[in-house]
Amino acid sequence: MSSYDAGPSRRESRERAVELAYEADTRQAPSGEIVAALPILPEPFVLELLELMDTHRDEAERLIQGAARGWTLARMAVLDRLIMTLAVAELLHGETPPGAVLSEAVELAGRYSTEESSRFVNGVLGTIRRDLAALRD
Repeated sequence: MSSYDAGPSRRESRERAVELAYEADTRQAPSGEIVAALPILPEPFVLELLELMDTHRDEAERLIQGAARGWTLARMAVLDRLIMTLAVAELLHGETPPGAVLSEAVELAGRYSTEESSRFVNGVLGTIRRDLAALRD
């Protein structure tokens, strides 16, 4: 191992943020409480992503609900909902290009959920991305 450790990639940071958000959701606790109990703090980008999710959850979930025709948030798989909440918060208020955000969200859904989940996440986020782009034009 080299003496220079660049830390986790942004993809790994997103993965860790979803893990922590899942733990918070399962325990019905704020993500800050989950983070505070960790023996080692996560990387700064993980903390930034969790803050984006917490700060913009209502707005993100409203957009997800509107784009997921025929689905309620309660009916969605928890991981799918959390992955999409993170992605939408990042689309709205992050600095990552939208294509990268969507690609990584779909990859996370495919890795941790089902093949159907990756298609579902892709469809919902694609709709939100198009709607946001139309609003900005």
